[in-house]
Amino acid sequence: MIRNKGLIPLTLLLAISALAQTLPPGVQKVTSVEGITEYTLPNGLHVLLFPDASKPNVTVNMTYMVGSRLEGYGETGMAHLLEHMLFLQTKTRKDVKQELKDHGAEMNGSTSWDRTNYFETLTASDENLKFALELEADRMVNSKIEKQLLDTEMTVVRNEFEMGENSPDRTLMQRALETAFTWHNYGKLPIGNRSDIENVPIARLAAFYQKYYQPDNAILTVAGKFDEAQTLALIAKNFGPIPKPTRKLEQSYTVEPTQDGERSVTLRRVGDTQGLVALYHVPSGSHPDAAALEVLSGMLGDRPSGRLYKALVDNKKAVGASMGMEELHDPGFIMASANLKLDQSLDDARQTLLKVVEGVSSEPPTKEEVERVKTRLLKNIELEMADSQSVALDLSEYYSQGDWRLMFLMRDRISKVTPEDVLRVAKAYLKESNRTLATFIPTKNPDRAEIPATPDIAATLKDFKGSAVVAAGEAFDPSVANIESRVQRSTLPGGVKVSLLPRKTRGGTVVATLTVRYGDEKALFGKSAIAGLTGGMLMRGTKTHTRQQIQDEMDRLKAHINVSGSATSATASIETVEANLPNALRLAVEILREPSFPDSEFETVKQQRIAAAEAGRSEPQSLAITEFQHRLNPYPRGDVRYVSTADEQIEDLKKVTLDDVKKFHQQFYGASVGEFAVSGQFNPAEISKLATDLFGNWKSPGSYTRLTANFHKVDPTDKKILTPDKQNAFFITGQTVKMSDDDPDYPAMIMANYMFGGSGLGTRLSRRIRDKEGLSYGTQSQFGVPTKDDGATFLALAISNPTNSPKVEASFRDELAKTLKEGFTADEVAAAKKAWLQERTMGRTEDGSLVGLLAARQRFDRTLKFDESLESKVASLTPDQINAAFRKYIDPAALTFIKAGDFK
Repeated sequence: MIRNKGLIPLTLLLAISALAQTLPPGVQKVTSVEGITEYTLPNGLHVLLFPDASKPNVTVNMTYMVGSRLEGYGETGMAHLLEHMLFLQTKTRKDVKQELKDHGAEMNGSTSWDRTNYFETLTASDENLKFALELEADRMVNSKIEKQLLDTEMTVVRNEFEMGENSPDRTLMQRALETAFTWHNYGKLPIGNRSDIENVPIARLAAFYQKYYQPDNAILTVAGKFDEAQTLALIAKNFGPIPKPTRKLEQSYTVEPTQDGERSVTLRRVGDTQGLVALYHVPSGSHPDAAALEVLSGMLGDRPSGRLYKALVDNKKAVGASMGMEELHDPGFIMASANLKLDQSLDDARQTLLKVVEGVSSEPPTKEEVERVKTRLLKNIELEMADSQSVALDLSEYYSQGDWRLMFLMRDRISKVTPEDVLRVAKAYLKESNRTLATFIPTKNPDRAEIPATPDIAATLKDFKGSAVVAAGEAFDPSVANIESRVQRSTLPGGVKVSLLPRKTRGGTVVATLTVRYGDEKALFGKSAIAGLTGGMLMRGTKTHTRQQIQDEMDRLKAHINVSGSATSATASIETVEANLPNALRLAVEILREPSFPDSEFETVKQQRIAAAEAGRSEPQSLAITEFQHRLNPYPRGDVRYVSTADEQIEDLKKVTLDDVKKFHQQFYGASVGEFAVSGQFNPAEISKLATDLFGNWKSPGSYTRLTANFHKVDPTDKKILTPDKQNAFFITGQTVKMSDDDPDYPAMIMANYMFGGSGLGTRLSRRIRDKEGLSYGTQSQFGVPTKDDGATFLALAISNPTNSPKVEASFRDELAKTLKEGFTADEVAAAKKAWLQERTMGRTEDGSLVGLLAARQRFDRTLKFDESLESKVASLTPDQINAAFRKYIDPAALTFIKAGDFK
């Protein structure tokens, strides 16, 4: 990995020295690598501190070294079920989710085979950090694991399980895993088995919690803007009193036997596409071979350069192909997959996939292939290292493999991988007897793959030092006043509006977006499918770069670039580092202005879109949303605002020719109307001049008139759609509302929706349908309001088991009626306003969000003063004003209800 190298600042050295001299009693420093320092407490808790003042946020990530790998018989899904339980109550907290919400936290938890983690990212403040550390210490040993809470949360988790059962791809992976791993728990997905989820005894769940949720089985990571000495003292204060448990954790000892012949499994369910999976056993993530295996999976599975993609997708034998390795604590797996349309040959695709994967030994990797994948992998690592939250979460994964420093060791190992290494691991592991796909056949001379044991991590990392620390950014103030004082706005000669926000960022990262707008209602009529395919072809090659050369150039520039187009606009987005922004912008504009529309790619893009449409024919969510949008947006077919059914999409796509696509680009693409926004570390004068040179005089061939989103009064309806063999149902309801975002009632409706169901967990809908009744894994409401126009929409949705769908609808109707009658309380409003305002502030800390916000505002000749005014109006709202607005605009009698599922 190539990094900016330099001496550590003297102030940082002094700070580290001072911290070392003032460690809290009992706290010991273990090691420090690339700006991350590890400490231990006497009770066994490990602590990682990663200070980064470039963003005014702080992430607290608590990870327990327990996942589905450590579950016993009858305990599948137990680790994941506990993850849910820890968001409910402790002995002193009645609603953990609500407390997190009240602090404006971006929070979540996740369970994998080897670990369970809980994280919250908050606006950096002493209060928020104190809250997060106190919460995690409380959840560690004081969470309520009680029958009453389990009974409700179990049904929520079961519904999450059912959601996954709707996906043939996820289920096919599960079948492959359980066939490949006959004894080791990697053969079971962390979500668990339905009967175990439904019947787990509370005493067994509590014992599991008490055994594994202890300081000697956990690592606490704090990353972001914080004072190290003060934070370490807070950690010692909150976690230090927790005693080290007397029990001893036994190490798992199950080793998967060497596979002694190819295996197969067949999945038969309702669906509209075909799929293939080939799975092979490989060493653990900490093994030296893991780096070469990651490169091997990229060489075979990358798009479009991967051998699988070229053999299957380019040759029209499949519409998708990929390959990836799972880095785990114990020997794990590498998996190749392919997706096919119903009219493509499964036998042909299977033979091709196996020939490519297991034929590497006869067609060795080239140096170009290996270097291409290494460049991409190292680029992604370097860009991710610039984000402290991502680093905090990634550390969990590597710690669960044996040590957090494996993150840096893996990077260094990847940089040293050679074509010979890739060939060696391909020969060792990608062999027929180690494959799960075919049935067992007795073999006289089996050729087996012996999987190496997990190495000694301490010995491996004994002399590891790491590389230079990533350059730090400035302490950025996300207030509107600060942003407005720094943003530079202008209009290019051709008409594009420009917003530039230069600031110092961690790693010198920068984000840019360019959107060009075109057409009008009449000119675009009947061209939705053509426009979509035009946008989908942009990245497939230009007049001077092939598709592969575009990918290679992006990797060389350490840039993520995406260029796409819709019916009324096309957008280029860029994420890179300061030094490479000019060339990345040149490449993005070239993709936008000079696509070559190669014949060889057109049919692939077309068939991929047809396959995507076909996949929605039996999917409850797709069918319900399409029907709902049809009802609330009564535009004629051909209007680009019309929402097509799957069959209509397929019909329209089949008619499109390559000439149609080329003509659309010639007739509509240009930069007479649009927005260009950049936020991050860059030279504004240089980028402004470059923008003028690249697209400042790029005239649009035709005129542009913005398509309006005006109010339509829609008659209510109630419709049920049957989707056989789907275990998860979808419910959606809503109505149109006459309102624009400059309406006096807009702030009140924002907050009403936010409290009713618009802010995820902790809303009235979530507390009722998910938390109290356990009917749904996910339920929410949305309130979408256009700028300038008055065609707003209020909607609510939920997923559930089909048998619970009537209960979900009844609970929604009842909760809406209660809210309209009783209103929101003063305490509820105060907490919601505080959380909403904190979320808004935190959203302005990310460059990706900032460029979108700046461009959106400038499109309508606004500044962020609009946001400042909106936030001021929200802050001054009273409960009476919010309740009055909700009652004024939301009418239960006007709601349209659509349900889709297997309603037997």
